[in-house]
Amino acid sequence: MSHRVSVVIATRNRVRELRRTLSELAVLPDRPELVVVDNASTDGTAAMVRQDFPTARLVRLRRNIGAAGRNVGVRLADGECVAFSDDDSWWLPGALDRVADLFDQHQRLGAVAARTLVGPDSVEDPLSRELAASPLPRLPDLPGPSVLGFMACSTAVRRTAFLDAGGFDPLLFIMGEESLLAYDLTAAGWGVCYVDEVVARHFPSRSRDPQARESLRRSNDLLTCWMRRPWSTALHRTWSLARSARGDRTSRRALARVARALPRALVRRRALPTEVEAQIRLLENQGS
Repeated sequence: MSHRVSVVIATRNRVRELRRTLSELAVLPDRPELVVVDNASTDGTAAMVRQDFPTARLVRLRRNIGAAGRNVGVRLADGECVAFSDDDSWWLPGALDRVADLFDQHQRLGAVAARTLVGPDSVEDPLSRELAASPLPRLPDLPGPSVLGFMACSTAVRRTAFLDAGGFDPLLFIMGEESLLAYDLTAAGWGVCYVDEVVARHFPSRSRDPQARESLRRSNDLLTCWMRRPWSTALHRTWSLARSARGDRTSRRALARVARALPRALVRRRALPTEVEAQIRLLENQGS
């Protein structure tokens, strides 16, 4: 059976959250294909999926590769429209059909960032408001404001564009991996935009380690600079992180990770086109 839309979920050791997410996705009228990539879970995740959701496609990885697990799922996905859910997020009824329509109608569209409602009270995520107010030029061949970032748990991609751009870089593992992909899609000529009418729900897992996640975010922001931004920007950001590391344990952890990963980052270095770098600077100036 062919599917118009596939939903790819990369998960690790969150069997309860995943069961809820799959339950929500399984009853959608959009009837997406469900692809679960298990990042070497040890909590019975694979057994639960096989028993409770036998129609879902399950892939078990031998080791945890983080966000790059989504790449595995996208390669296996049946649909040209591929939506991402985390094990603690899902899509509202009709959202996936709508985003598939948008990909059909806008041939240059490579990714759609959805409006994200958080928790039982459906509070709009601050990033959704930020994306909606993007200062980047609104282009006539795209269905919403152009953006250079998104939350993977509430984003859909054109499968061809995603694979051509290389997907999520395994070097970044998790936290902030979306920016590099948004840069690469835009550099390749694909449109990345925010569409307010496409909506996803997010119930952030309680099993998160906020300090570890923040350390990963800081290190990934800097590694992304070294891989795509001008040398001067990467050096300035490195100096700033080193200064903050003197009095901040989270920054020290981030800086140590960057030091270990920098040789691999430099091998991946590919400077962005001038026009994409100008867009990034416009966004940074707005936020300063």
